[in-house]
Amino acid sequence: MAKLTKEKAEKKIKALRAKIREHEYKYFVLDDPSISDAEFDQLMQKLINLENEFPELITEDSPTQRVGGEVLDEFEKVEHSSTMLSLDNAFSADDLGDFDQRIQKNLDGEDYQYVVEHKIDGLSAVMRYREGSFELGATRGNGEIGENITQNMKTIRSLPLKIEEAAELELRGEIYLAKSEFKRLNEERLKNDESPFANPRNAAAGSVRQLDSKIAAERSLSILIYDLISHSGREFETHLEVFSYLKEQGFKVNWHQSAAEIEAVIDICERWQE
Repeated sequence: MAKLTKEKAEKKIKALRAKIREHEYKYFVLDDPSISDAEFDQLMQKLINLENEFPELITEDSPTQRVGGEVLDEFEKVEHSSTMLSLDNAFSADDLGDFDQRIQKNLDGEDYQYVVEHKIDGLSAVMRYREGSFELGATRGNGEIGENITQNMKTIRSLPLKIEEAAELELRGEIYLAKSEFKRLNEERLKNDESPFANPRNAAAGSVRQLDSKIAAERSLSILIYDLISHSGREFETHLEVFSYLKEQGFKVNWHQSAAEIEAVIDICERWQE
């Protein structure tokens, strides 16, 4: 059998990575897998074998690089390009009405509409992509400076390590733990005589701050992207355009609904509460 050349190996590796990314997107973003877990594992093993044979072809955005690396001594500090502010709460329809009045005043007659989304109780994070590859992930921290959690964020299977467009992006999202995964994790901790987590938010926060990314990988974290802070080559007029672009690039975004006026926003919120 003829030995595989580096050129042919590179083509096979690129094809396998593309196929694996497609199936990760279907499974972890769309929740609509088209192959079995065993078939997915076979694809991954083929890629691992090829990369082991040709280690010079391994790239940081390869699906095989989600978990690994040395255990960190501490997290590096990251200065945010723009301040990560926290949102004010609204507890009633009157609060939302007051908010709308402030919007009208600030926009001075300009047209606008709302995009209504669920509030996910997780941990805010910022992500940077360079030439379409995931480069940095960081916590919110104090809003000005966060911690570099890149290695742990790479373990989040719903976060693409490579996107179609070779652009520089800065995104913000919410890392969270699904209730089913929270239940599984706490059952496992009790079996091991460990204290259970108080709630899914605490579990998610504790998971992304593990110095060993292998522990973070075992927690099955998820992420929803809620904002695009900057793009090296495009501008977007509306938040709906941003969401459309993010979905095109393989990111998981929150369920959302547009509303032309505040009364429609209130109606959506009341229906959710039912």
